[in-house]
Amino acid sequence: MKNVSILTLLAFVMNFSAIGQYNPGPGCVTDANGDCLPNTLLTAMPFLRIVPDARAGAMGDAGIATSVDGGAMHFNASKLVFAEQNQGLSATYTPWLRDLGLQDVYLTYLSGYKKIDDLQAVGASLRFFSLGNINFTDADGNPAGMGSPRELEFSIAYARKLSDKLSAGLTGKYIYSNLASGQVTGGLLISSANAFAADFSLTYKNKINISGNDSDLSFGMSISNVGSKVTYTEGTVKDFLPMNIGIGGALTMNIDEYNAITFALDINKMLTPTPVSSTIIDENGDEIVNPDYDTDGNGFADFREQSMFSALLGSFGDAQGGFSEELQEFAFSVGAEYWYDKQFAVRAGYYYENPLKGDRKFLTVGIGLKYNVFGLNLSYLVPTNNRRNPLDNTLRFTLNFDIAE
Repeated sequence: MKNVSILTLLAFVMNFSAIGQYNPGPGCVTDANGDCLPNTLLTAMPFLRIVPDARAGAMGDAGIATSVDGGAMHFNASKLVFAEQNQGLSATYTPWLRDLGLQDVYLTYLSGYKKIDDLQAVGASLRFFSLGNINFTDADGNPAGMGSPRELEFSIAYARKLSDKLSAGLTGKYIYSNLASGQVTGGLLISSANAFAADFSLTYKNKINISGNDSDLSFGMSISNVGSKVTYTEGTVKDFLPMNIGIGGALTMNIDEYNAITFALDINKMLTPTPVSSTIIDENGDEIVNPDYDTDGNGFADFREQSMFSALLGSFGDAQGGFSEELQEFAFSVGAEYWYDKQFAVRAGYYYENPLKGDRKFLTVGIGLKYNVFGLNLSYLVPTNNRRNPLDNTLRFTLNFDIAE
């Protein structure tokens, strides 16, 4: 199955149009039986949205407003200035598709930060995604050589406090994707893709009192992966990066000297165009060509030809199903974390995505251990539906190293 998956994915992205027809009755794209079909938002380089650290991975992928850890560069770089230590390093290893028996597909993530002073901090990260060694085949199943698909992202960030409680961050990143260079699909030669992108983030953090105990209340916002569109071939419409907006909140209650518990909630939405069906059902129940699909008649869907800024501004109002479909594009992460004596943590969480927009639903659990400047986080994903997840029943781990001076 892995032999042809990369070429199949590339061909699908380059020629994608929504399957089925849009039916105003149920307000969705339907099949011949009138049943709603998934209308998932597709982008290039989706590895950028993979949560890279085990702590957030154990909390239902929530991490926008939690305390600073190895995933801060991914979720929200602006919170780096609120780190308790002056500098820190982390390394994460995530096996990928282990439930299918694959041993050579994995994601690694290295990140670090340093506080310049009480008002400023800088950070950097390197994400590497290896898809192992692949025996490529053509459409007829004949051997077409071997390859080692791989993708990477290098990011640097600057964060600054705007007040004692508010900070802002800006991240610049370079992204490289080599999935099937030298191969041919649909008569087109595939090459590697390169892109530049940026993240903008905000964090608000405040001390509050709950039942006589000091507590921390945090809110965060991040707009991520805003960058140039990319293509793997010449002469085709370029595809969007997985631009995303996320907002999150976290409440940490210090119950006493030894016990603390955190509750976190993240809400995310992609800032890319919603796919539009090439046909629609009219008022007579007949299937007709959708006049809004390809207005210039060049053979490419208009939603794929939008500029980056047009997609950003229109992503909250471009769904064929109107506002009700836009609401389906929100994904939710909830998580909880309990610490004992700042040395041992237990975590759990849940992730929900609408069935028509990806249908990812899973529980997560994990633990954390901290001794002196060293920390270890482990997480495990438990699927809750029949939709296969690449991290099904997979253990991933993160090593942290905090430096006081």
